[in-house]
Amino acid sequence: MVNGEFVMPLLGGVLIGVSSGIMLLFNGRTTGISGIFSGLLFKRGNEETWRSYFLAGLIFGGFVLQYLNPKLFENTTGRGLLVLVTSGLLVGIGSKLGRGCTSGHGVCGIGRLSVTSLVATVVFVLAGMFLVSIVHPFYN
Repeated sequence: MVNGEFVMPLLGGVLIGVSSGIMLLFNGRTTGISGIFSGLLFKRGNEETWRSYFLAGLIFGGFVLQYLNPKLFENTTGRGLLVLVTSGLLVGIGSKLGRGCTSGHGVCGIGRLSVTSLVATVVFVLAGMFLVSIVHPFYN
């Protein structure tokens, strides 16, 4: 990276870490997005309120960012809405099967020195690299 291109990724990482720490400190929960969403979807316990606010904040933040910089949200993949939605659903299913997502395992779990989360994150990365090596030739 040249000319300070590291600043925004570094700031993003710090914000993710700080927000995960705040969630743990004030709510006693790790910030696993798939767990938060599935808990709301399948109504686990009486925790609908904070889960709803958390997801509303994520969605609102996306709208604010889209308003401030619409170019970030342009579909430059050339893929249709069906492919994008299917991809998102497959990621969600994989997160459920893997008992967590990258935010839960990669950010919160590794930060808590969880061996399970470290293994899960390594598997996520390796599986992603493998799949890209298979699928990438079809997209050129």
